[in-house]
Amino acid sequence: MSYRELSEQELIRRQALQRLRELGIDPYPAEEYPVNASTREIRENYDPGKNNYQDVCVAGRIMSRRIMGNASFAEIQDEKGRIQIYVRRDDLCPGEDKSLYNEVFKKLLDIGDIIGVRGFVFITQMGELSIHVKELKLLCKSLRPLPIVKEKDGQVFDAVTDPEFRYRQRYVDLIVNPQVREVFIRRTKIIQTMREFFNSRGYLEVETPVLQPIPGGAAARPFITHHNVLDIPLYLRIANELYLKRLIVGGYEGVYEFAKDFRNEGMDRMHNPEFTVMEIYVAYKDYFWMMNFTEEMLEKVALAIHGTTKVPYGDKVIDFSRPFRRITMHQAIKEYAGIDIAGKTGEELRQACRQLNIPVDETMGKGKLIDAIFGEKCEPYFVQPTFVMDYPVEMSPLCKKHRHHPELTERFELIVNGKELCNAYSELNDPIDQLERFQEQLRLSEKGDDEAMFIDMDFVRALEYGMPPTSGMGIGIDRLAMIMTNQPSIQDVLFFPQMKPEKKIVKDDKKAFMELGIPEEWIEVLYQAGYLTVESLKQANPNKVHQDLCGLNKKLKLNLPNPSPETVKQWLKK
Repeated sequence: MSYRELSEQELIRRQALQRLRELGIDPYPAEEYPVNASTREIRENYDPGKNNYQDVCVAGRIMSRRIMGNASFAEIQDEKGRIQIYVRRDDLCPGEDKSLYNEVFKKLLDIGDIIGVRGFVFITQMGELSIHVKELKLLCKSLRPLPIVKEKDGQVFDAVTDPEFRYRQRYVDLIVNPQVREVFIRRTKIIQTMREFFNSRGYLEVETPVLQPIPGGAAARPFITHHNVLDIPLYLRIANELYLKRLIVGGYEGVYEFAKDFRNEGMDRMHNPEFTVMEIYVAYKDYFWMMNFTEEMLEKVALAIHGTTKVPYGDKVIDFSRPFRRITMHQAIKEYAGIDIAGKTGEELRQACRQLNIPVDETMGKGKLIDAIFGEKCEPYFVQPTFVMDYPVEMSPLCKKHRHHPELTERFELIVNGKELCNAYSELNDPIDQLERFQEQLRLSEKGDDEAMFIDMDFVRALEYGMPPTSGMGIGIDRLAMIMTNQPSIQDVLFFPQMKPEKKIVKDDKKAFMELGIPEEWIEVLYQAGYLTVESLKQANPNKVHQDLCGLNKKLKLNLPNPSPETVKQWLKK
């Protein structure tokens, strides 16, 4: 970006930056700044009767300013909140040189700059808690203006709400929307609560590979990369399940991992290609035990975040108090879709889907057809936490067959607010059965199902050594954070969600403008005025173009001879 392509505000800030350096002020100092208090600490603990906080050192970003004569006010924001500062010229500059106040503070500092102040806390005549500044130091000069968000009496005006801007420039979102920071603090507290719960049971937190030679543990389309030295394809993991179960084979009796998984699939308000999952596996347990364990875990999370099990989400209140409702998948489909799937063939299920107006194709096996019926006709009814149990064997290639109904599996999904939150099994530990399930997935892949599981022969080999009866559970941390922080979209609980590439600014080269008869020295000024293409220039009002050019010529001190209005009209052929 050339100097003249900057906005007016950016140019002014760069000029201020240069002037600061001329005054011998480093706009980006390296040394430590000795902060000894936060804005929240001062607000919560200041007592005029105790006369405390008489030598505080606070750092933060300037969020507003009221410049007056010999004394001014500003508001600075740190991680914990905001506080007003009172800056008096003769206190800041006790000697003859008043430039730190008259020039630096009043003219060269801007909203968005980061400063450190030392002084004492007091309450103004208007009753506002403030810091009376004795010393001030610039810690970082901001070169881009922040969006201005106005606040009065606790009400916010002109809030920054555009999702495209907020997700793409999260750093600005966090500055101007402090409530967004609270969302991510709560997300961290969710993970901390879960980790403390697992650790209290003696379970071991582990790490497993992100780059995998075989993407196993889920039915999903993987991202593919290449290892140059080994000259082999590798996959970003879609799940960490198979590696964690290898550790159970190895002798650990309880392992868990907070993992980043990746799936090369669609993006919407519930899905991001990169997401966080917690998976836990405990030996000598079954899926009934895991249901009780999951209830207890989520109840603890709700209490830690809200102090109650009742969690507001949109216009609903979701109650995470134990016990959760339990219903089999057969019962759910019979109750909400009106059909009995027991014993139905793949073709009969496909026909049932068509009768229910559920889109299907010929590549879908029984498992996907049943999943389609459940997703369309049943899931939306489960707003309160509900365990949906006993999935058909075709839907669960890694799950143990039901102890009483071999056509089913010992699996549950926890549905909350109409969406899957958890998935859990009594884990399949029969290596012969596991290989047959993998081979069935291979047949689905050959029919065109690009989400069918790969065969992982090393995992089968691990099972052949023997894995104890085990229950495993995976929970989507992003979806849990959405519910616990009352956010409508997964993008709202990810610091940096995946976005489409920014649209590139289309800009014609100078030659195209010169063909209109425009002198080369004026083309940069046209760019600065926002006329980046010949087409946009031709569509503009000639009088406005003339005013823009003459105004920038004066403001930027270019000292070019101004064109006449008639000359500009001639350029535009108007």
